[in-house]
Amino acid sequence: MTNEEMEMTTVEIVAYAGDARSKYIGALTAANNADYEKAAAMIQEGDDLITEAHNTQTKLLQMEASGDSVKITFLTVHAQDHLMTVMLLRDLVKNFIQLYKKVNK
Repeated sequence: MTNEEMEMTTVEIVAYAGDARSKYIGALTAANNADYEKAAAMIQEGDDLITEAHNTQTKLLQMEASGDSVKITFLTVHAQDHLMTVMLLRDLVKNFIQLYKKVNK
């Protein structure tokens, strides 16, 4: 993989994760307004984006596992950090939505 391809791959991870973050924050806002149907739809959209980010990340892992050298740059570390942070946000938002449902019965 060329440096440019590697850069584009890591930017792709950041973009998917960033879009997922927006969906999760939107889901939390919807749940705060008791719109649980919209919240569920936004969670699903975020989950789909995280899957895309994870699939892109898996390509890099497969390359390294097969013996291809994967150059780790600050951008690569940023992409990984961004993805993992959004995955944590996803888990927290899902739990908050459950709490909203219990409190607003």
